[in-house]
Amino acid sequence: MKKILVVDDEENICRLYREELEDMGYEVTTVCDGTSALDAMDKAVYDLVTLDMRMKGIDGIETLRRMKEKNANLPVIISSAYEEFKNDFGSWCSDAYIVKSADTTALRETIKKILG
Repeated sequence: MKKILVVDDEENICRLYREELEDMGYEVTTVCDGTSALDAMDKAVYDLVTLDMRMKGIDGIETLRRMKEKNANLPVIISSAYEEFKNDFGSWCSDAYIVKSADTTALRETIKKILG
């Protein structure tokens, strides 16, 4: 079973993504900030990460940079309510960018495309 790490400071998004992705057959771990995400990566191997951009502590761009240092091949989908991060040079090393929404169609389709 493929493992997905969901990094988002909004509890409702974590719950929604967990339910949707578990229904798709993935094992899902959720964390609320960048530090917790990096700690989780030290304890387990993930097949994909969804990453929020605006979080307390380490922001999404810095978290993404550190994740790629740990595992350059790890697919990361930026999931943000703010489209301005799409043009941020630091976000370009992500594999996809989706606008956060209660409609998870784009998220599900993007994950299927990346993980097969």
